[in-house]
Amino acid sequence: MTGHLDIALLVGAAVLLVAVFAVRVSTRLGLPSLLVYLAIGMIIGEAGFGIRFDDAELTRTLGFCALIVIIAEGGLTARWSTLRPVLGLSASLATVGVAVSILVVGVVAHFILGLNWRLALLYGAVLSSTDAAAVFATLRRLRLPRRLVTTLEAESGLNDAPVVLLVVLLSAPVLGHHPWWYEVVIVAYELAAGAAIGVAVGVAGRWTLRRAALPSAGLYPIAAVGLTVLAYAAGTVAHASGFLAVYVAGVVLGNGRLPHRRAVLGFADGLAWLAQIGLFVLLGLLASPGRLAGALVPALVVGLALVLLARPLSVIASAVLARPVRGPRRPGNRVGWRGTAFLSWAGLRGAVPIVLATIPLSAGTPGADGLFDAVFVLVIIFTLLQAGTLGRAAKLLGVTAPDEAAEIHVETAPLENMQADLLQLDVASGSRLSGVYIDELRLPAGASVTLVVRDGAGFVPGPDTRLRTGDALLIVATAAVRDVAERRLRAVSRRGRLARWFGEDGREQQS
Repeated sequence: MTGHLDIALLVGAAVLLVAVFAVRVSTRLGLPSLLVYLAIGMIIGEAGFGIRFDDAELTRTLGFCALIVIIAEGGLTARWSTLRPVLGLSASLATVGVAVSILVVGVVAHFILGLNWRLALLYGAVLSSTDAAAVFATLRRLRLPRRLVTTLEAESGLNDAPVVLLVVLLSAPVLGHHPWWYEVVIVAYELAAGAAIGVAVGVAGRWTLRRAALPSAGLYPIAAVGLTVLAYAAGTVAHASGFLAVYVAGVVLGNGRLPHRRAVLGFADGLAWLAQIGLFVLLGLLASPGRLAGALVPALVVGLALVLLARPLSVIASAVLARPVRGPRRPGNRVGWRGTAFLSWAGLRGAVPIVLATIPLSAGTPGADGLFDAVFVLVIIFTLLQAGTLGRAAKLLGVTAPDEAAEIHVETAPLENMQADLLQLDVASGSRLSGVYIDELRLPAGASVTLVVRDGAGFVPGPDTRLRTGDALLIVATAAVRDVAERRLRAVSRRGRLARWFGEDGREQQS
C-alpha cells in the first residue's frame, strides 16, 4: 500500500521541481509558464508516460480549489488606492463585457460552426472569462501604466463570478424552468451577496488578526488565506458567488496592514504558484492529444471571433458605460483609444476557460467533449500569441511606462515595523530624472532613496548625488506617503526638476 504512495510522491515531487525550474526557462524564452505546465501534464499523460486520467468531475473540483487560491492572492496583493479609480471600468468589463463577449462568440459559433444556440452560447460563456493567473504572471513583468494593469487584474478577479454562474446555468440538463428575468435576478443576487459576504469576512478577519496575539508569526499567513477560503465557503452556502467573495475578502484583508504582512503575501504567492502548477499539469493530463487535431478548426474560428470581434467590442461597450453621464469622470475610467486597444489585446485566457469547460463535461452536456478540446487548443495557441507579444504591443501603442516604480516583495522586519514598502525605479532612456539631484526629487517625509545601483555597483546616495540614465533606485516609502511619492517621481520623470512649475502633478496620463 505504501509502495504506491511512495511512487506517487516521487512522481509528484519530480513534476513539481521540474515545473518550478521551468519558470526560469520560460521567462528567459519569453513563453508563458502555463504552457510549460500544460506540456508537462501532456507528457506524463496517456500519450507520453502512459498515465491515464479522465475524471472531469475531480478536475473541476480541484480546479475550483486552485482558482480560490489564485484569486485570493490577486485580492491580497491589490492596492485599494490603485484599484478604486478603475473599479467602475473593471466591474463593467466583468459584467457588460462578459455579456457582449458571450453574444458575439455565440452568434459566430452558431452561424459559422453550425452549433445549436445552447452550445454556441456555452462556447461564449466558457471563453468570456480572462484568467487571473495568466494576467498576474504576464503583466507584472512589464512596465505599463498602473491603471491598465490594475484594470486587467481587477477584471480577471471579478469576471470569474458571473461567468461560473452562467456556465453552470447553460450546462444544466434542462433549461427554461424559470423566465429569463428570474435568472437575471438570481445572478444579480448571487453577485451582490457574494460581494457583501466578502466585505464582512474581510473586515471581521482584519479586526481579528490585528488584535489576536498568535503564538507564532507563521500562523498569520495561514489565518489570512484561511479567511479567504472561509469567504468562498460562506458565499456558496448562502447560494451567493463564492469567487467574488474570495476576491473582495482578499482586497479588504490585503489593504488592512495586517501583522506580518510580508509573510502573508509571500505565503499567498507561494500557494498561488503551487495552485497554478497543479492546475495546469492536471488539465494537461485530462486532455487527449489524439482528439486535439480535430478541434483545430473550431478553435481557430472561435478564437479569431473572440480576439478580433468579441473582446474589442466588449472593451468599447464597457468603457462607454463606465463613464458617468453627469459629474466628474474618474481618470481610471478613461483609457483613450491606445489603452482601449491594449485592453482588447491583453484579455488573456488561461486555465480558467479550460476549468470552466469541465463543468459541461462533467454534467454530460451534449457537445461538451468538442467544447473542451476546442478550448484547450484555443488557450494554447492564443496564449502563446498574445502573451508573447504584449510587450511589443505596448510599445507599438505607446502605453509603456518606464517611469513606474515597481514594488519589491522582501522579508524585512524594519519595513514591517515601519509599515513601509520597498520600491524600485529605473531611470530609463528619455526620462527627465536623468540629471536630477536626489534633493531635487522633493520626496515627502517618510519616503527616501536608500540605494542607487549604477553600472552593477550599489551605493548610498547623498543629497548631491546626480542621477544618470540606467540608474536603478531603491526607495523606502511608508504606506501613508507611497502614493504621493509615486506621483512625485512620475512628475519629475516627465518634466524634470521644474515639474511643479510646469503644472505636472504626476497623475497617470490618459492615452
